[in-house]
Amino acid sequence: MPKFLFIIVFLFFSCNKIENHRTLSKEDIQYIKSLKILDDNETIYQFYSEFKIKYAGNFFTNKRLASYWIDKRDPTKNEIVFAYYRDISKIDTIYKAGATYCPYLLVTTKNGNTFKLNVEGKKKEIKLFFERAIQEWRKRKN
Repeated sequence: MPKFLFIIVFLFFSCNKIENHRTLSKEDIQYIKSLKILDDNETIYQFYSEFKIKYAGNFFTNKRLASYWIDKRDPTKNEIVFAYYRDISKIDTIYKAGATYCPYLLVTTKNGNTFKLNVEGKKKEIKLFFERAIQEWRKRKN
């Protein structure tokens, strides 16, 4: 990828911000519910999308951690993953994921499966996202 194009893409993606249940639109929340990773009685505490909400999202709620990637051109590449707090055995924080990757939480479930929650933004915002997600897991894992 040419250096100029990489910079444009990076700037475009880095403009996304961390949101929550109040800042997401009703349409966005309905869309996430349609993916079967958000219940009616569930509240999104923090949400981040690397692109547009219709294509990607990473969030935690009062019940779970979840991530999705929707490829409109090739549905075989779709990935929708989540784990309820009680099913999570470990959460690792990865702040330095390399030059082309966002920081992420590495979620390990009790059955050994793993998935990532990607979050980009200011260092302080990322840290707060990670700390709050881990705090919710510790509070609700039993």
